Amino acid sequence: MKKISLTAWIFIALVLGVLVGYLYPDVGKEMKILSTVFIKMVKSIVAPLLFATLVFGIAGGAHSGAMGRIGIRAVIYFEVVTTIALFVGLGFVNFFQPGKGVDLSNVKAPEAATAKVTWQGIIEHTFPASIIDSMAKNDVLQVVVFAMMFGMACAAIGLKAKPVVEFCEGLSEVMFKYTAFVMYAAPLGVFGAMAATVGQYGVKVLFNLAQLVLTMFGALAFFVIIVLGAVILIAKIPLGKFIRAVKDPYILAFSTASSEAALPMALANMERFGVPKHIVSFVMPLGYSLNLDGSTLYLAAASIFVAQAAGIELGLGQQIMMMLTLMLTSKGVAAVPRASLVILMGTLATFGLPTEPVALILGVDAVLDMARTSVNLLGNCLASAVVARWEGVDLNGPETVKG
Repeated sequence: MKKISLTAWIFIALVLGVLVGYLYPDVGKEMKILSTVFIKMVKSIVAPLLFATLVFGIAGGAHSGAMGRIGIRAVIYFEVVTTIALFVGLGFVNFFQPGKGVDLSNVKAPEAATAKVTWQGIIEHTFPASIIDSMAKNDVLQVVVFAMMFGMACAAIGLKAKPVVEFCEGLSEVMFKYTAFVMYAAPLGVFGAMAATVGQYGVKVLFNLAQLVLTMFGALAFFVIIVLGAVILIAKIPLGKFIRAVKDPYILAFSTASSEAALPMALANMERFGVPKHIVSFVMPLGYSLNLDGSTLYLAAASIFVAQAAGIELGLGQQIMMMLTLMLTSKGVAAVPRASLVILMGTLATFGLPTEPVALILGVDAVLDMARTSVNLLGNCLASAVVARWEGVDLNGPETVKG
């Protein structure tokens, strides 16, 4: 009998979680401890893995000039693709208008942070005052910035830094193996997450606000198939091989609604796919702050949904200005739980829109979070492959097996 794969176990756990949450909601709510423990185990991987792989990638695998070129190319790609994602969300929500006719009676607005996000604040937040504090908070952007500077310092002093670089290489290998051990618990984490979600909100978490959910899923599917599909064709990335590489981390990101949970596996899989370590360990973590395709598409659709639900007509100019604001405020928030909801509330406050309709979105936010998180991950996996192709890397060779 063929051994059941981890992917199959994750799917089985997902279905069982939905059934337990539906049939035994009280039991389902108690299962949240499984997903909480699993996510904590995965979060313990992120900071040391990013630091080690980035430092070794910069100091041990590439010249600083090459890393600067890779960074510029990555940022150009990020901005083009996330801008397209914003306008895909804008187009779908205006065409299907899921917020029209929404009944706002007996709806209480949730409390959320509504402080305006400024570009000065984002730049200030980018640079860590303490790398220990940044690692403790799993602040991906600050860890990336520190590791880049640390790696360049190692490269600048040359041979004297060799022990540090070799330590980082060994640490990255250990963390990848540690990740493999933690991933054995993924089905339990998925089961607990689904059982708790369905047990808490009932079946309505899957069917309530169906029109918004279908609009969002349709927009995300369009973005993945048409936009990312076009990128794959243009960059001449082997489709079948790419699908095999992203399948497991995509499913994990979708089922746990956590980008961090899937990052270690995605880094390892894209390296096996053929993307050089110094590229994948630089582009993917940077993309977690600058290339949130699913989240930016969601924010575009959700903000216009709120205006539609409130009966407020926004002109094209107002909508474009809102999109430009979202392009700024959505950067660097990937590590914040339910960050998209906080950014949405802040954007509504900025444009004087009511916050009451956001309470409606909360009913299905868990499902939407699963979708946008998995697209975020997929977009960043593809970004690393695109930058590798831009650097002249041939990705058509055989997949490498990691020891």
